[in-house]
This record gives sequence, C-alpha cells and structure tokens, in this order.
Amino acid sequence: MRDRAHPPETADRDAYEVRDPEWIEMPDGTRLAARIWLPRAAAARPVPAILEYLPYRRRDGTLARDELHHAWFARNGYAGVRVDIRGNGDSEGFMEDEYSEEELEDGARVIEWLARQPWCSGAVGMIGISWGGFNGLQLAARAPEALRAAVTICYTDDRYADDIHYMGGCLLTENIGWSSQMLAYSSRPPDPEVVGEDWREMWRARLERQPLLLETWLRHQRRDAYWRRGSVCEDWGAVRAAILAVGGWADAYSNAVPRTLAGSPAPVKGLVGPWAHKYPNVAYPEPRIGFLAECRQWFDRWLKDIDNGAEALPAYRAYVMDSMPPARRIDRRPGRWVAEPEWPSPRIERWQLALSGDGLGAQAGSAPIAVGGPQTLGAAGQRFCPGLRDLYEMADDQSPDDRVATSLDTAPLEADVDILGAAEFRLRITPDAPTGFVVARLCDLRPDGSSAFITMGVLNLTHRNGHDRAESMTPGLPVEVTLPLNDIAYRLPAGHRLRLSLSTSYWPMLWPAAAPLSLQIDPAASALTVPLRPALDEPAPAFGPPEDLREGAAETLRPDASQRIEEVLADGTRRLRIVTDGGRERQLSTGMESGRRIDETWDIHPDDPLSARMETRWSYEIGRGDWQTRTESRTEVTCDATHFHIRAELRTFDNGRPFVNRDWSLKIPRDGV
Repeated sequence: MRDRAHPPETADRDAYEVRDPEWIEMPDGTRLAARIWLPRAAAARPVPAILEYLPYRRRDGTLARDELHHAWFARNGYAGVRVDIRGNGDSEGFMEDEYSEEELEDGARVIEWLARQPWCSGAVGMIGISWGGFNGLQLAARAPEALRAAVTICYTDDRYADDIHYMGGCLLTENIGWSSQMLAYSSRPPDPEVVGEDWREMWRARLERQPLLLETWLRHQRRDAYWRRGSVCEDWGAVRAAILAVGGWADAYSNAVPRTLAGSPAPVKGLVGPWAHKYPNVAYPEPRIGFLAECRQWFDRWLKDIDNGAEALPAYRAYVMDSMPPARRIDRRPGRWVAEPEWPSPRIERWQLALSGDGLGAQAGSAPIAVGGPQTLGAAGQRFCPGLRDLYEMADDQSPDDRVATSLDTAPLEADVDILGAAEFRLRITPDAPTGFVVARLCDLRPDGSSAFITMGVLNLTHRNGHDRAESMTPGLPVEVTLPLNDIAYRLPAGHRLRLSLSTSYWPMLWPAAAPLSLQIDPAASALTVPLRPALDEPAPAFGPPEDLREGAAETLRPDASQRIEEVLADGTRRLRIVTDGGRERQLSTGMESGRRIDETWDIHPDDPLSARMETRWSYEIGRGDWQTRTESRTEVTCDATHFHIRAELRTFDNGRPFVNRDWSLKIPRDGV
C-alpha cells in the first residue's frame, strides 16, 4: 500500500496542455515569456502553480529538464511554469546583473500574476537549482503573499561567502569562467518563431546593452552592500514560505543547507546527497532518488494543505559517503542515508586533534610547522562546482598535491568514524608577507597509499577579522585565525588515516596572492576540530525511484566530447587546458537546434604568482532551418602586484555574417585579493 507522502502518479500525457508562449506583462510594459504545463482539469478545479524562473532559455537551454519536471507536476495536480528572466530567451527588456532588484521585482509580479489566473488556486510555490535556487530563496525573503513554499537546490544564502565569485575571501577563477559563460548565455538571440520579424532588432538592442558581469563582480572584492543585498542570511526572519533546502556533497554550495536549517524560523527541512550540481532525480554520482515525489509531498502540504507527514520529516537527511578510490569521474558513490531530528544536532561530538611535526594526535608539538608550496599546487583538486560542464570534474588522487604541501596524518584509526558537519581549524601563524591565504584540505589516506579528498576550507588572511575589510599582516608578527572547512558527511574506515594538508596556494581554483607567502604555525596554539556523528542503530531514510522520463525528445546532431591537456611551456610555465564540446542537438518539440563549445586555459609558473593567466572561450550555436546564429565570447585575465587586467570580446553572427561586436579592456585595482 502506498503511503500518503508518495501517492500514486498518473502517466497520462493527455491530462495536461502546454501553453507557449504565455506573455506576462510587467508594470513598465516589458513582457516576460513563459511556458506553462497546465492540467486540463484546472479550468474546473484550479490548481497551485510551481514556478521556475531562470535566464537559461526555456525553449532550448533547459527544455529537456523542463519537459521532465514540469510535465510531471502537471500530471500530478499542479501547473508547471517556466519563465525566462528579463533580457533572456524570448523575454523583452535587458538583464543588468544576476539577482538584480529588477529581476526580483519582476519575479514578485510573476507570482502575483500566477495567483490571479482562473486556473490557479491562488497558491504558488517555487522550485529551482543554482540561479533558480538563489532567486527562489530571495523571493521567499520578499514574502509575496501567494508564495507559500519553495524547493531550493544547490543554492546559497550568502552571496559573498558561498557563491561562484569568492570563497573565504579569495578570488575564485570560476568568477572569470562564469562571467564568460553568462556573456555567451545572455548574448543568444530570441526565437523568431515566438517574437516575430523584430527578432533581429530585439537581439541587436540586447547585445548593445550586454554587460560584462566580471567587471561588476571584481569591483566588489569585500563583502560589502553589493553582496549583502540578496543574501538571505542577513534577515532570515523575512522568510515566511516553507523551505525544502537541497544540496550535494560534490557541489559547491553544500554549506547553505545546514545554515538554512540553523537560521530559518519558517518551516524548513534539509536534504543533502552525494551529488554534483544537478537535480537529485537525474544527478551523479548516484544513487539518485525520487526527488519529484519529495517535492510533491512538500508542495501538497504547503500549497494544498494536505496533512501528509511533511512536517514530521527529520530536520536533516544526509548521505554519509563511504571511502572509495579517488577518480576524476565517479558514477556511483557508496554510502548510506542518515537522519537528524534537529540541526544543529546535540549528539554531534567534537574530535580535537593537536598538530606536531609528527602529525595529528593528542599532543601538540613544540617546533613551528612551515607551510608554503609552489604556485602550481592544487592541480589534483576538483572543479569549484563539479557538474556545470562535464562529468570529469571530481578530485583526483591528492597525493601529488599532498607531497608539496604540509601534510599531517593521524595514526591508523582503530574504528570507523563518521564525519558530519563542518570541521574547524584554529591556528596561530607568523607570516613572511603582508597578504596571502591559507588552504586546509582534509583527506582520507587509504591503505593503498592513495589520498582521497574529503573537504576543504580557505581563508584570505587579510580578511581574518571579517570579509567586510582587508587588513594587511605585519611580516614576522603572529596572528590568530579561525578557518572553517566546508560541511561534509564522510565515513573514515578503521585502518585509514585522516590527513590535514596545508598550503598557501591552490591553482587553478584560486587566483594567487600578489606575492608568495610562507607561514610558520605555532602548534601549541593551533588545533583541528572535526565533527563526529556517533554510531547509531537506526532506520535509514527511504526514497522512491528516481523520475527520469523526459516527455519530449531530442535528436543528436553532434556528440559531446572533452579533453584535458596538461603541458609545461619552454619557460617552465604549467598550462592546463580543458576543451569541452557540448555537442549539438535538435529539440523536437520546438525545432530549436543548439550547440556549444568551451575552451579554457590556465597558465602559471611554479615560482611566480604574477604569471597567472586565465583565458576562457565560449561558442554557442542557435538556429532552426534557414535561421542560424552563433555567438563567440572570449575573456582573458592577467595581473600584476596592484591590478587585474581584463580583456574580453563578444562576436555574433547571423547566418554566418558578422552582426554585433563588443570589446572590453579594463584595469581593476586589487583590494587585499
């Protein structure tokens, strides 16, 4: 017998209709384009609406996912609604920035529009991953009356601390990559089949207003008012909607889920699996879960007032990952699900480890511990946000990085230990330079000698007293800092060792400091604290089978492919180049053809942080029949001791003919980064 939380589904495609385009007019007259999957019975029996609000183009960019998820919701008693953000896809107007005031105001108006429709019951929910997870939570903080629940996935509540721009006050190279990606994304044309003969002028106007987002993001190197706006952690009390917070341990945003559980006074539950940056029903690494059924239970409770046990779910369901050999690609992660009735959990224990030249243990050493490393350290690491572009983005064997870092190990464990939560590293350091950062990685030193990545934390040492300021250090003068590591759930088996690896560089994830930094750690005033979950005899949380049946179909026109090329140039510079061909396909439901190719290069000399260079190129093809367009973007960033130097360009083509070109050349001061 099926339980009330997971009622039977219907597979009847005739149970709904697809409306596209549905135009939603804003107060200034700008029209936003929507695609709506609407149950046919909604005319007689209005249903709640579930909104996904994105800049990623509903008729090609996210179409495969939309046709899976929103069709599923429509078959199961909801109106699935997918809206293109202003200035993207077929929506009119211009995009200024991510999560702008205009974007959020538009989103609130969309929610009001949905609630007024005759087929809508007046209740609205939001769902979204990444950008859609961010703005769903941000709109919940604006508390429009009709918005009663949100499912937010791979998101953050703090735009500075845990987004794609900065981490621990350090500049992420993904800040550059994401800007180039958005330049390519948002420069694609509207669909003539939807907007009509004016598509070309609409495209031209959009291109002429196209921002280089990197300029904005790089002019705000501290946690200032720019980042505080839209950071929901600034006022959790503003959120009234019920939040189902979802993340993945391989994703860049895992810290937000436990923070949301700790911060939100509204109804909230947390769910974190082993996944990268994907929806849990189609995610990797497996195991996947019946995530849409989880969403339905949440929405049934808060949008339909069905007493179905959603409130009685454990506060935090987390997947504790087992040890396995490290690899760039992991298709399935062994482990088990656990549940915590509340979070923070009073039953989490603290394992304190002292530092010494002999490793990690109960007794601190007396001799200082030196930390430094070449600028190339970090090559074995994972991408900042695995899953954005490719399957081969996990952390490799950490041993090559560990050997040139300062690595401290425990003795072999006598029993299994389960880490659940965020480790914390407290240390007293003496620097030899005024700026720089420290990186701490926890690794699983396996009996076969391989080193598997568990988690990490980084801290820009000029931000040691807060990310809202940059305070230089005095060489030779000790400072005390606390470095939190990213949340994780990981089982270390008996016989394995826990390794702490320390460095002052981490390329290509982090842009290097302006000068090399060496540190002396005082072990008597330093310690690593690791959160441990005790062994419990308990039932594991259960989930239904993953929903992965796409309603539409696509024809592959060019298969995807990728390659990773590492080389040493004549002057000793180390070059990493990753070329990702995303292939080309035709969506049968819209006829849209799309293809992409990404070429990324990172250069650095082992001895020179000022040799750092990153170049990223994106090419996008969009078309149908005789209508074919292409956009090409290129961004290059270099630096000197005082400034970042940016060169960027955008080239667009209409049926092979040059259309609109844009160029940028910028010089932006370094501010403690």
